[in-house]
Amino acid sequence: MRKKWMALALVLALTLSWCAVSALAEETGPEDTQAEETGEGAETGAAPEGEEPAEGAEEEPTSPAGPDPAPETDPETGELIDTGYVPDPVGSVTFENVERRMREGNLQVLALQETVDMLNSIDYEDLQEDLRQQLNQIAQGQWYMVLLGQSGTLAYEQMDQAYDAVREQFDAIKDGEMQKDNADALRNVQNLQDQIIMAGEATYVALATMELQEASLERQLEATNRTVEEMELRYQMGQISALQLSQAKSGQTSLASALETLRMNLRTYKTQLQMLLGAEMTGELELGAVPAVTEEQLASMDVEADLLAAKERSYELLDASNTLEDERESFEDNYSYNSTSLTSQQALHTWQAAQYTYDNTVQDYERRFRLLYDQVNDYQQIWEASKVSLETQKLSYAASELQYEQGTISHNALLTARDELSDAEEAVQSAAIDLFSAYNTYCWAVQNGILN
Repeated sequence: MRKKWMALALVLALTLSWCAVSALAEETGPEDTQAEETGEGAETGAAPEGEEPAEGAEEEPTSPAGPDPAPETDPETGELIDTGYVPDPVGSVTFENVERRMREGNLQVLALQETVDMLNSIDYEDLQEDLRQQLNQIAQGQWYMVLLGQSGTLAYEQMDQAYDAVREQFDAIKDGEMQKDNADALRNVQNLQDQIIMAGEATYVALATMELQEASLERQLEATNRTVEEMELRYQMGQISALQLSQAKSGQTSLASALETLRMNLRTYKTQLQMLLGAEMTGELELGAVPAVTEEQLASMDVEADLLAAKERSYELLDASNTLEDERESFEDNYSYNSTSLTSQQALHTWQAAQYTYDNTVQDYERRFRLLYDQVNDYQQIWEASKVSLETQKLSYAASELQYEQGTISHNALLTARDELSDAEEAVQSAAIDLFSAYNTYCWAVQNGILN
């Protein structure tokens, strides 16, 4: 089974209790064969070359669109590099700055970054040398206890267990297992950071959509107010019944209530976004425009090549692969040459189930990625169709203006035509936001392997 780097801390704590004995043993000089073997291993057991974190492990995710470049970090210090970053005015935020502001101010991201920095700071050569010295100290302590006739005692056995635990970690570095486990742990932590940032960007896009809905509801309420005002006049003239007037007012009340609920949700989501950004949580926040997806960006999408890149960077698939490797090791440990035994049969079925599970995970990942690609194309055609409808609506409104000037339609009819034009304009904006949201999610998948 794979060793986890957290076990090292426990081992080191266990061996600290023998430091006093080790210091005394150093004066005696002799070392047992275990220490000699370890000393030889330390000379040839340096961490193997090529054990680097998997590709993409230290890459900062980038926003797929927008005029400002995505934040870059110094590979040595992890600090953000200034690439023409323009801070947002107080009380506002632009989509292009969401990721950078979250990396600088989000408490969850910062807490995870401490783990990233800790893992990156490990010097495996120095750590291996420290472990070698600890092994020698424990061996010296055991030899000193042998001289005092204390071999076989509980203390001697505990030191023997400590020696085995430290040796296990020493060998893990020598074989490159610890480096691999820590690289996987680093990928996991960075994947969590990316998902938090994705949540911030998704909240931003949701708020942009909600603000469009707010404008639409306000326009509907204004139109209903005009209708109620007209119907009150008609009621006074005896042209409609009290029931018809009451029904119109009921619709007016419902729209006003829905608008208030939407505004409450806007404040709630803006407070949530402010928390994600590490800003003061006032519930008041001005959003910049959602970036537009260009024709060049859409043309650069290649589902097959992008899928390969996404699978290579996916922590989800990496974790599934590691789980399959664990199952393989377990199978080899439990499978015997007597294939008719119950234990062998159970191990065989468990191993086959693990392979099917892994293959299903890969297939499902590919299916979801292709769905993202199809969604981008679908939102693109919806956006194009909405622009055609907008042009038609512009012509219709121009005709209504001419009719109003000629006195053939009322002012309320002209206002209704204007509202329909505004609805068409908002439909284009909404489709553009949906397209960007799908494209942004697709880019996160390609660049970081995250699909959710």
